[in-house]
Amino acid sequence: MSDQDSSASASQTEGDLEVDEDGEKDARRRGSPTPSLSALSSSLRAVIRIKHKYQAIKRRRQELGLGPGTAGLLPGAPARTSPKIFTFDGFTPSAFPALTSSAVAPKKKKRRRKRVLFPNGVGRRAPPKQEQSRAKYCLYLLCAIVFLQVYNAIENLDDHVLRYDLEGLEKTLRREVLGQQGAVEALLYLLRDYLSTYVHNKPLVVSLHGPSGVGKSHLGRLLAGHFRSVVGETLVLQYYVLHHCPQEADAQQCARNLSSTISEMVERAEDEEKIPLFVFDEAEHMHGEILDMLWQLVASKQSNEYLNAVYLFLSNLGHAHITKHMLHNSSSVAMGMTASSRQSGLVKELVPVLRSIVEKLHPLWTEADVLPLGLLEKRHVMDCFLDEMTREGFYPDHSHIERLAGEIEYYHTVGGHEYSQTGCKQVVAKVNML
Repeated sequence: MSDQDSSASASQTEGDLEVDEDGEKDARRRGSPTPSLSALSSSLRAVIRIKHKYQAIKRRRQELGLGPGTAGLLPGAPARTSPKIFTFDGFTPSAFPALTSSAVAPKKKKRRRKRVLFPNGVGRRAPPKQEQSRAKYCLYLLCAIVFLQVYNAIENLDDHVLRYDLEGLEKTLRREVLGQQGAVEALLYLLRDYLSTYVHNKPLVVSLHGPSGVGKSHLGRLLAGHFRSVVGETLVLQYYVLHHCPQEADAQQCARNLSSTISEMVERAEDEEKIPLFVFDEAEHMHGEILDMLWQLVASKQSNEYLNAVYLFLSNLGHAHITKHMLHNSSSVAMGMTASSRQSGLVKELVPVLRSIVEKLHPLWTEADVLPLGLLEKRHVMDCFLDEMTREGFYPDHSHIERLAGEIEYYHTVGGHEYSQTGCKQVVAKVNML
């Protein structure tokens, strides 16, 4: 079938369809209630014609899609030529000046994208601000309050220490107490640490031990005199056992009287916000009842006023061990060391030895800081004579002082040190005989 036949049949079919459609429209205009057999057959023929027309168009499209040449053509159909492909062959560059210039010209650099501009009247939009938590200001306030509290506490500690004038006490002890630099430094450290605050969990108990004449009672008198000047006469007690309670039969009554006195003093000190001082000299002669009463005061859980107090015990307990230790270990101490360093080293060595001895005597000393006082050398005895003669108004002649110091008994020279057997105990008597 040729293309002319196909087009003729297609036009005929379209004509028939138009005729049928017109007939159907005329029939509908007449208002026939039921379709006739002729109308049904015409619809069927129209469907068949549409199908034939669709198949004819499909075959035609398949023939047009075949390659060049006459292959696939029906017999008698005219030969078709393949379409020409458009190329640039045969054209000179001058024929297309615009294309040539654009191809040869280098590529322009890509411009940077401009910033986004906002409409007029709006302005540049500010970046969103991060909301700060209000708790930060509370934290700053808390830090400031803590700082002020700590600063105020430090100032109060300084004021509390200044009340007791520990610097003046240190100068007095270093000047008046001879040959006991190590014990004096340890005592001042304990006092400074304890008196730096008013609230404590236990009282300060210090026990000084040493042979006769080394300055125990003298140190106690100096300490009591200093506390009287800073806290008052009523808050300092000097208790001499052989004077206040010489008879053992009165020990129970002495213990009750002493307990009542201590209670009154600590209550008065609590009202005045001060720390009292209790000095017990000749503690080696204390009766068991008094020791038990004092042990209950310093060891048991008492009320606050009993915790703010300083107890000083002076005794010669363990003096034999102190003397033996110093005589056997003085040669091992380096001669190049200063007197203060040598005394500090001897105190550190003597503390554990002395503690093991006195703790067996009574539990009271388990609550105390034990400080040993060592033997005095000949040069210390000469200094004692110088001070005593100056107080009595004698001219301090060095030769006279050396002669008086030579009358004192000494241990055998050990390691270049000449220790006195009685310390400075005979100094006052010899000066009074002048």
